[in-house]
Amino acid sequence: MYFTVFLVLIAIVCFLLIVVIMVQNPKGGGLSSTLGGSQQLGGVQKTTDFLDKSTWTLAAVLIALILLSSLSFPSVNTVETVEPADAPAQTETPAAATPAPVTPAETPAQK
Repeated sequence: MYFTVFLVLIAIVCFLLIVVIMVQNPKGGGLSSTLGGSQQLGGVQKTTDFLDKSTWTLAAVLIALILLSSLSFPSVNTVETVEPADAPAQTETPAAATPAPVTPAETPAQK
């Protein structure tokens, strides 16, 4: 159940991270170059800072969700114990008598 919740959250964060990265321009212009020219003094820098901070925040959240989702997996080394009342009755059968291996008797060497 928890794994499904983590999976949905990871998918949402991945989608948001893709959107934020695609909005940015690799040469530094990004969304700021389409919003206006050099007349805007504070708005462009704030947009760039917001996109930069949101990229790092979403990346950190994604890593945290991935690490937390690994805790939701069931343990592989769990051993299922059977209660004595639930265990099938064991009957002891005597071991079949196995004959001892026959070894030839040593005979004195004849002269």
